[in-house]
Amino acid sequence: MEEKEKPRLSRLTAILTQLQSKRIITAKQLAERHNVSVRTIYRDIRTLEKSGIPIITEEGKGYSIMEGYHLPPVLFTEAEANALITIEQLAIKNKDLSLVENISNALEKIKAILRCSQKSNADLLVDRIYFGGNNSEKKTSNNLMMIQSAITQYRILTIEYYSSENNRTSRDIEPFAIYSIHGNFLLIAFCRLRNDFRHFRIDFIENLITKSETFRPHNMTIKEYFEKYVKNQ
Repeated sequence: MEEKEKPRLSRLTAILTQLQSKRIITAKQLAERHNVSVRTIYRDIRTLEKSGIPIITEEGKGYSIMEGYHLPPVLFTEAEANALITIEQLAIKNKDLSLVENISNALEKIKAILRCSQKSNADLLVDRIYFGGNNSEKKTSNNLMMIQSAITQYRILTIEYYSSENNRTSRDIEPFAIYSIHGNFLLIAFCRLRNDFRHFRIDFIENLITKSETFRPHNMTIKEYFEKYVKNQ
């Protein structure tokens, strides 16, 4: 009996963590993540609700936790703690200063709840992990966090942009998505100057202003964007 309860207890704990980490998650996604049936997830959700967890069910969409509810800090396994340190060292090589600073600050808070032995191992790993590329750790942009915020809030951005041919333009854009290639971040946005979608290297944006004006969300995923605008070129 005890051996059967352990996997379910671990799964319930993991489901709680996943509910907190996403705005909404479906029973199907949880079932696939834990390799169980959707019916099993339904039972797990009812169990969590009976234990006092304020889970919100949105019909036809999925589950979320009531805003403002938080679990006590979770304990990380050694492998999870090591993975976080690896991510931090990888991020340090990034060319965008705002990303580096925010990841470092976030991981500093996470490392504060590690066990003493994990903190010692973390300090050791910092000196034993090295990623090539951008060896000078030069920062060529400081706009990524502002752009991400504009994407989620559907805010118009006014940018001063220098192209690879050193042509300077000022334009209003509707930020859509970000992707990375060869170590550079590129912003996909609808350009009101060109009246079409364009790609902008973030480190080529000289000045950036977030306007109070919002735009109507573009009803497509980034996968659909690439299929529509890139695949047939």
